[in-house]
Amino acid sequence: MRISLRFIVPLALALTAIAYAVVPLVDRLTLNWFVRDMEIRAKLITNATQEPLGALVREPRAKQKVMRFFERIIEDERIYALGFCDQAGKLAYATRTFPDKVRCPPPDAPERTYLVQRPEGPLHVSAHPVALEGETLGELVIVHDMSFVQRRSEDTKKYVFYLFTMIAAVVALITVVIAEISWRGWVAGIKALISGEGLLRSPEQVRAPELRPIAKDLRALVRDLEAERRSRDESQIGWGPEALRGILREDLKGDEVLIVSNREPYIHVRHGNVIEIQRPASGLVTALEPVMRACSGTWIAHGSGSADRDTVDRNDHIMVPPERPAYRIRRVWLTQEEEQGYYYGFANEGLWPLCHIAHTRPIFRIQDWEHYRTVNQRFSDAVADEARTDNPIVLVQDYHFALLPRLVRERLPGATIITFWHIPWPNPEAFGILPWREAVLEGLLGSSILGFHTQFHCHNFFDTVDRFLEARVDRETSTISHGGEATEVRRYPISIEWPPAALADQPPVAECRQQVRRRLGVSPETHLGLGVDRLDYTKGILERFLAVERLLELEPRWIGKFSFVQIAAPSRSSIDEYQGLDVKVRALAQRINQRFGSDSYHPIILKIEHHDARDVYIHYRAADLCYVSSLHDGMNLVAKEFAAARDDERGVLLLSQFTGASRELSEALIVNPYDIEQCAAALHLALTMPAEEQRARMRSMRNLVQEFNVYRWAGRMLNDAARMRHRHRVLSRARAARLEAVKR
Repeated sequence: MRISLRFIVPLALALTAIAYAVVPLVDRLTLNWFVRDMEIRAKLITNATQEPLGALVREPRAKQKVMRFFERIIEDERIYALGFCDQAGKLAYATRTFPDKVRCPPPDAPERTYLVQRPEGPLHVSAHPVALEGETLGELVIVHDMSFVQRRSEDTKKYVFYLFTMIAAVVALITVVIAEISWRGWVAGIKALISGEGLLRSPEQVRAPELRPIAKDLRALVRDLEAERRSRDESQIGWGPEALRGILREDLKGDEVLIVSNREPYIHVRHGNVIEIQRPASGLVTALEPVMRACSGTWIAHGSGSADRDTVDRNDHIMVPPERPAYRIRRVWLTQEEEQGYYYGFANEGLWPLCHIAHTRPIFRIQDWEHYRTVNQRFSDAVADEARTDNPIVLVQDYHFALLPRLVRERLPGATIITFWHIPWPNPEAFGILPWREAVLEGLLGSSILGFHTQFHCHNFFDTVDRFLEARVDRETSTISHGGEATEVRRYPISIEWPPAALADQPPVAECRQQVRRRLGVSPETHLGLGVDRLDYTKGILERFLAVERLLELEPRWIGKFSFVQIAAPSRSSIDEYQGLDVKVRALAQRINQRFGSDSYHPIILKIEHHDARDVYIHYRAADLCYVSSLHDGMNLVAKEFAAARDDERGVLLLSQFTGASRELSEALIVNPYDIEQCAAALHLALTMPAEEQRARMRSMRNLVQEFNVYRWAGRMLNDAARMRHRHRVLSRARAARLEAVKR
C-alpha cells in the first residue's frame, strides 16, 4: 500500500498540473473556433440581406422599415445588434442594443473584424459592404454575442477536471491491483529487496536470514548492470594502447586474452651459426601485433622458422618483442605433411580462391581436409592448455581456423570467442561448391562474435547460413542462433596502428626521395609509382603493369620520366598457381622494359624479395603515387599505410574498388583494375594532380586512418565482448537468485 501511495500521490499532483495547463489551451482553441464561426455567420447574413437592405436604404424615409428589418434579424439569440454605416462612415441605422463602444470603421481601416470585451462576455464585431446594382451603399455592422463562450469554458474546465480525476482513479486502481499481485509468493521477497528493504543495505542487515544470499547476488547484479550502462562510447575515446588497457582493466577486469593465428609475429631463422629474427610481411600481423603489446596476452601460432624450436622454453613459449618483451608466443608444431595439407592445400588452394573472385579454380582434396581438421584440433588443445581460466577471451584469426571456434567452445564453454575473417566472404552460390560447407559454417558459428571487414561480407554470410543450415538468422539484431548459442555477426573494418611504429625516426620526405632514387639508379626528377604486395594472383599485379604500359602508349611524354616500383614479397611458392604467377609477372615486366626502356631507364622496377617495414615506409614516403589494384580483397592495409606514411600530405593513392579500403578512403582515385584504359587515365591524373588537391585528399585520408586505427578496431571487438560477458553474468546471477528464492 505504501508503494501504491508513493505512486498515486505524485500521479495525482502531476495530473492536476496537467489539467491546469490544458484548460487555458482549450480556452484559446475554443475561442478561435467560435470566432471563425461568427465570421462565417456574418458573411452569410450579409449575403442574405444584401438586396432587401439595399432597396430599403434607397427609399426615402426608410428608417422605420430598416429598423423593423433589423429587429427581425436580431431575433437570432446569437446576434446582439445590427447597424448600418453610410458612405461617409456615419452610423445611419442601429438597433437599440447597439453598443456605444462600436463605431463605424474608417474606409482605410485594415481590420474589419474585432472583439469588444465587456464583463458579461465578449462581443464579435464585423463590418461588411452592402452594394446594389454595382453601387456601394455602405456597410452592415453585425455584432454577435459571445458570452456563451465563457459559459462553455466553465463547462470545459469542469469536464477536463472530471476526465483527469477519472484517469487518476483508473491508474491508481490498476497500480493497487498490480502491487497486490506482485507481493505474492517468492516475488514478494525480491520485490522487497529491490524496493529498499534489503538491497540498499548490506546482506548482513537484511532482516530475513533466508534472503541474505539473494541480497548479495542482487547487489552484485546491480553493479554489473551499472557497469554495462556506463559502457564506454567509442567515439569519445582517444584510441591507443592505453585505451585498450583501460578496456581490459575496467570493462573486462583483467580477463585473459589469447590470439590464435597461423602466422606468428616473430620468426627465428638460422643462417649458419647466426639466428636472425624476421617479421613477416602480413597485414594480419601488422594489425594484431600492436594489440598484443597493449594487452600482454598470449599469441598462439605455428612455429615455422628454422630456429623457432631452438629459441622457445620447455613449454614452447618465447617472450617478444626481443627489444622490449610485452607478451608471449606459444608455438604449435606441425609436420611437413600437415603444413602441406592444412595450409598450402585446403586453406590456400581451397578456401583462398573460393573466397576471392579472382578466376582461379579452388581445389579440394579429402586428404587436405583431414589435415585441416587435425591442425584445428591441435590448436584447440593449445588454447585449452594456455587458458588459465575457464572463460578467457579468444581471438581467432582468419580462414585457417574455420573449425576452431566450435572446438574451443566444446573445451571451454564459458569462453568469449571472437573470430575475425580477414578475407572476403563469397555469395552462397560460390560457397556452395565447398564439399564441407556445413562443417565450416558450424565451426564458425561456435564464435560468440564473428567479424568481417565490410557489411557486404556480413550480408553474404547471412545469406550463406540461411541457404545451407537450419539456423535462425535475425538480420535486425545481426545474430545467428545455431546449436543453442547465438553468434553476433559484426562489421569491424581493420586498420593500422597510429602512429605507425615503422614511421618512427624516419628521415624527412625529401631525404627519402633522394635515398630511394639513388638506390634505384634513377634521376632525382623521375616520378615514382609504387606497389607493395605479396606475390599473389588476387593483388592484380599483372593488371597494374598493363595499366603502366597503356599509360606510356597514350602519353609518351612519361617515357623516361616515370617508373613504377613493385615490391612483391614471395608467397606460397610451393603452389603451382603462385609459381606460374611469378613467371608471368617477371615476363610482363621484362616485355614492358624492353618496349619502352633503355640501358638507363626501366619503366618497371621489380623487387621480388622481402622488405622490412621500415624500408617499405621509406618507399611510401619517396613515391609520387601508390597503386593498389587488388582484384578482390578484404581490406588491404597497404592503402592505409601509404596515407599514414605521408606526413607531408603529398602523394596520390589509386585504389581498387574491390578492396574494403575503398569504402573508407573515398578521397583516393577509385578504379576498376580490370579496366586498363581507366587505370591508365588515373595514373596520368595522379601524375599531373596539383599539390593543393593532393594535400586536401591526403589530409582527409590521414585523419580517417588516425581516428579509425587498429586500436579502435580491436577496442570495438573487446567492447562488444565486455558487453556480452556482462550480460551473461547478469543473466546467470538472476537465474541463480531465482532458483535460490524458489528453494527457500
